[in-house]
Amino acid sequence: MHRLLPVVLALVLSVTAAQVKAQDAPAEDRPGVNPRDSARDASSDTRKGVLRVVVADPFIELHTGPGRGYPVFYVVERGAQISILKRRTDWFQVRTDRGVRGWVPRAQMIDTLLPTGEPLDLGEPVRDNYMSRRWQGGVAAGDFGGASLISAFGGYAFSDHLSIELTLNHVLGEFSNGYGATLGLLHVFAPEWRLSPYFTLGTGVIYTDPKSTLVRTEDRTDQIGYVGGGLQLYVTRRFMLRSEYRHNVIFTDRNENEEVTEWKYLGFAFFF
Repeated sequence: MHRLLPVVLALVLSVTAAQVKAQDAPAEDRPGVNPRDSARDASSDTRKGVLRVVVADPFIELHTGPGRGYPVFYVVERGAQISILKRRTDWFQVRTDRGVRGWVPRAQMIDTLLPTGEPLDLGEPVRDNYMSRRWQGGVAAGDFGGASLISAFGGYAFSDHLSIELTLNHVLGEFSNGYGATLGLLHVFAPEWRLSPYFTLGTGVIYTDPKSTLVRTEDRTDQIGYVGGGLQLYVTRRFMLRSEYRHNVIFTDRNENEEVTEWKYLGFAFFF
């Protein structure tokens, strides 16, 4: 036992020395580091207009890929400069002055500084991507005067604020079913906000199919008009959530019109 002790101590010291040597090794000897001239890369970035920023937090972590599932393999400390090479949704591929390339989440990049000391403005990619795609379509579910409502809609944006939208409704009631189609205008008050309020108005037709078999009732087709408003939340580059309220007036051929409240509690929209 006493004879093995010196051997064990020697092995421990050897492993510790190897780790220290690896940490102090030059950039070209480390995994993930580009062995080419890093100073030349930085100079080339400046000429090409590649954005360079300064790490302001104590450190930022570099992942092997654009996602939380990719492991952290390198850490850049405060004061170091990095070059932003490309962006993939909320992840940025960067290169350090030592040539290390990795991916950094937007949550960490937003706290970096420009070389002038000004905060880095990353913009809002979700909204920018949405406005570059004028067409959208989606589905929603809710309530139409106490009956269940299923809707499908599609629209085209003329500008950041104004769009036109076609909606198809299926109403599932206890005593009757209904089918409707409306065409209306939608005005977004603050399209630059991630959560944006909007106003809508339009007109259309609604067909009512009674279920009653005891008393003969006629099917009806009536004109409908509405005003309403809602909220839309940009979630990803191609995906948005919506919630909407409408006040409908059904213009019947009887002595008085019908007023029906409509809620779309949750809707999903896709951009294309």
